[in-house]
Amino acid sequence: MVDPTITRPLANYHSSVWGDYFLSYTPQLTEISSQEKLELEELKEKVRQMLVETPDNSTQKLVLIDTIQRLGVAYHFENEIKTYIENIFDESEQNKNEDNNDDLCVVALRFRLVRRQRHYMSSDVFKKFTNDDGKFKETLTKDVQGLLSLYEAAHLRVHGEEILEEALSFTVTHLKSISPKLDNSLKAQVSEALFQPIHTNVPRVVAGKYICIYENIESHDDLLLKFAKLDFHILQKMHQRELSELTRWWKDLDHSNKYPYARDKLVECYFWSTGVYFGPQYKRARRTLTKLIVIITITDDLYDAYATYDELVPYTDAIERCDISAMDLISSYMRPLYQVLLDYFDEMEEELTKDGKVHYVYYAKIEMNKWIKSYLKEAKWLKDDIIPKCEEYKRNATITVSNQMILITCLIVGGNLYPMRLLNG
Repeated sequence: MVDPTITRPLANYHSSVWGDYFLSYTPQLTEISSQEKLELEELKEKVRQMLVETPDNSTQKLVLIDTIQRLGVAYHFENEIKTYIENIFDESEQNKNEDNNDDLCVVALRFRLVRRQRHYMSSDVFKKFTNDDGKFKETLTKDVQGLLSLYEAAHLRVHGEEILEEALSFTVTHLKSISPKLDNSLKAQVSEALFQPIHTNVPRVVAGKYICIYENIESHDDLLLKFAKLDFHILQKMHQRELSELTRWWKDLDHSNKYPYARDKLVECYFWSTGVYFGPQYKRARRTLTKLIVIITITDDLYDAYATYDELVPYTDAIERCDISAMDLISSYMRPLYQVLLDYFDEMEEELTKDGKVHYVYYAKIEMNKWIKSYLKEAKWLKDDIIPKCEEYKRNATITVSNQMILITCLIVGGNLYPMRLLNG
């Protein structure tokens, strides 16, 4: 029970705009038919053949890989794409900046594909397109595809790359000015790029929008388009089913009665997890990440305003212990949330035990302990009416934002782990 003698502020967050919508996606409705699976495999092999048969040193190969990535189907051909881009990188390292291609669109596309694969290609490849004063040549303003390609490449710049800073300013200015004069297909590409560049967008969002754009490009490949549409449809069914299951879990928690102080953001939390892992092999990772972000959201609202400092001290200690024996030490209204946390780690341990990696849970708990202590520090500042210095606040805020805890969990549950010594560093 909540102590009625304590006056507690309530944010009065509105209920979820989704309601019970995703409960309608029953297993029957989201079932992927054997015919769909068969057709997907047949189309995938044809696209793979197309990818292999396209000459390696051709512009067509670069464009094909870029299209496959934008359509959201690159995860089917990871090895082929990785090998090809590594070859481009190795070749560029051998020849350094002796790129004889004067096509801005091709140079920028190659640069973006290589950097996206986490290889460093020097931005000096763009110097040939600039004047002596470092400004890009005005003649480039007539090359819309080149501007668009350079604009997307500029978003993979690193600190201190002035040529790419100039490229971004140059392309934004000219793409905005010429956009109204373009045909519908090209205008759609420019508008979408200016609204949200590929590098900062969510892969599933990019795929959904680009399928519509690609369909209206006169030179599109019908087979590739058909494959992308079917793959998107199948993945969407899978995501709908997962969200239905998670919505049931959320409703079973009786969130409106047990966490009236917290935001109802289950769907948004699931969307976050699909931004990290959207492929069919990552169902377990998405489920775990979604639950973690839900826990973070509720806990954030609990510490920010609802609970008293005297209630938060034993609750913080309980989370550090992460044991059922600590249940009696915390306020009764906090116990449902604490139980969710214990169940979350029990589920993680059960799943990782199957993979022989249960010891990785230790690292997830270490990060959660750091995170919860940072929340308590903020609560203490509030209680003592302390305004911390900027640097002190920033040091603590780098933990309260929970990015490191989520990152560690992503590495643990996603199956693509770095050596555990890095997690310790």
